[in-house]
Amino acid sequence: MDPGKHSHEHDARGHADGDHHNHNHGDHDHGHEHAGGVRGLLQGIFAPHSHDASDSVDRALRDSEKGMRALKISLLGLAVTAVLQVGVVAISGSVALLADTVHNFADALTAIPLGIAFWLGRRKPTKRYTYGYGRAEDLAGIFIVAMIALSAAVAAWESIRRLIDPQDVRNVGWVIAAGVIGFAGNELVAVYRIRVGREIGSAALVADGLHARTDGLTSLAVVFGAAGVAAGWQLADPIVGLLITVAILFVLKNAARDIYRRLMDSVDPELVDQVTDLVGAVPGVQAVERVAIRWLGHELRAEVEVVSDCELTLAESHEIAEEAHHRLLHDIPKLTRATIHTSPCSHDGRDHHAMTSHHFGLS
Repeated sequence: MDPGKHSHEHDARGHADGDHHNHNHGDHDHGHEHAGGVRGLLQGIFAPHSHDASDSVDRALRDSEKGMRALKISLLGLAVTAVLQVGVVAISGSVALLADTVHNFADALTAIPLGIAFWLGRRKPTKRYTYGYGRAEDLAGIFIVAMIALSAAVAAWESIRRLIDPQDVRNVGWVIAAGVIGFAGNELVAVYRIRVGREIGSAALVADGLHARTDGLTSLAVVFGAAGVAAGWQLADPIVGLLITVAILFVLKNAARDIYRRLMDSVDPELVDQVTDLVGAVPGVQAVERVAIRWLGHELRAEVEVVSDCELTLAESHEIAEEAHHRLLHDIPKLTRATIHTSPCSHDGRDHHAMTSHHFGLS
């Protein structure tokens, strides 16, 4: 049966459409212990725990809060790193370090649209935006990809300019120190953002982490460039700047690919198989006809069409759909809503979708 046949159907035989907000997880035990001392303090900053029951239920809200916290902490770290490097740029004249500093400031600015996107994503759906505002994250991801591309362009431009018009790099020792600081600061931010982004399912936050990583690579390259200058090779600084550009382009490719896939509603095929297996194992489900899954920001939405016994009552069909919905909400991470459509099987050869089949060119 063609999956497209059901895309405009009214669910008259059994339907469950709800979000995780109305689902009770009170039967689950979440025992834990709190760490003390410095460990407890760090845990409280980077991974605070809440005893509020609604916090454990509303995963989408909790994930948005994690994303916002990651942005605030990493923004502070990048700001400190950039300010330290500005002073060194003024006394050294290093083009590689200048490009690195520009990247750091640009990366810090990407936290603003992404923070706005997390804020928008928490707003309730409206009659105009019926799916909510989760796509704001993906739009922020486009901006972040553009900033990574801009970083590559700045690095290339400054490096070529210095190749044409070479200038001495002064205070090489300070340049190396600033490069090490820049690499350490940016890599810590990158690891943190990427980890949290993957944890909450935010492609935009992962892309922002990759942006920070480009700055970390830039800083590391600054160290090598300055070392070359110290060894007497003045062209090492702009040549390293060009190598930086190439490295950034590779990071750009990965970030652009991830954001493109998110905008095109791409998901891991294994996730589709997992949903199919979970729903197919529900008692009363005879077949799973169609599974469609998409990301909205860092939340997953699913649509599933199943076949059940035609002798079942409406209430019984609904119960099957509700059980399928229940299992998906428990076992599929980041899933906050699923629509389950049940169609009756056809013992007598009757086409239960004959009324709408002509809309799909199947009649």
